[in-house]
Amino acid sequence: MTCGETFEAYALRAIGIGERLLPQTDFTLCQQFVLIGSGMVWNLYFAVLALSFGFFLAAAVAVARTSHNPLIRKPAEWFVFLFRGSPLFIQFFFAYYLFVLLPREGIDINLGFVEITADTRWLTRAWAGALIVLVLNTAAYSAEIFYGALNSVPKGDVEAADAYGISGWTRFRRIVWPTALRLAWPAYTNEAIFLFHATTLVFFSGFPTRGQQGDALYYANYFADKTFNPFVPYPILAGYFILGTLAIIWGFGRINRHLNRHLPQAVRQPIRFRPNYIR
Repeated sequence: MTCGETFEAYALRAIGIGERLLPQTDFTLCQQFVLIGSGMVWNLYFAVLALSFGFFLAAAVAVARTSHNPLIRKPAEWFVFLFRGSPLFIQFFFAYYLFVLLPREGIDINLGFVEITADTRWLTRAWAGALIVLVLNTAAYSAEIFYGALNSVPKGDVEAADAYGISGWTRFRRIVWPTALRLAWPAYTNEAIFLFHATTLVFFSGFPTRGQQGDALYYANYFADKTFNPFVPYPILAGYFILGTLAIIWGFGRINRHLNRHLPQAVRQPIRFRPNYIR
């Protein structure tokens, strides 16, 4: 099988399109590049959707934390403490137990927007259950970033808005939130990079995939087990994530320049990658 035929057969295998049977012998470098790249579709799916939903949830939680009403502030503080205080892998474990094992034992859970029963099988799949965990986790970390930025908004900006008669929601929408977002964006970029890397934990989360349609780590682990040589598939996987990280830095850097377009070039804060070694 040529490299072109391999690409045609396996490029979209991770989403159920193409050959169902994985290569069994005579593994080529092209097969490993194509299949691991195919699995990256799921890592991008988790990262993009988790960041999209998590951004708005984080903004709401951050605003709730600034409230003087304890009925609004305390639940937001508990949410942030819970998901920042526990490891992501443990959150996957408890979510799997919540979505799969409890309904199987006949214990139904009503969350308000959905009732988890033995019939809610979509929550037991990685595309839904693992995504929910990633959304909640990144929302907690991002909310802390946004909360710090909201508290760092210069008081002079707020006082100037009051002097011009801008108050309430208009002041928040036009003065407070844009300034807070500009201050928070470099740190939020690092959170986006970490979340993209954290999508590899879905492979270990226990949430089942459908028809071996796993993520990039699934295919890298498959080739490592079959060839007894982890020094080929795992560097390929790392290369894909490095390219993804560079894309995030470039994209978020463009947004950062847009947010700071009104500032002189000399005082604009550039995007710097600061990895979290312990989290």
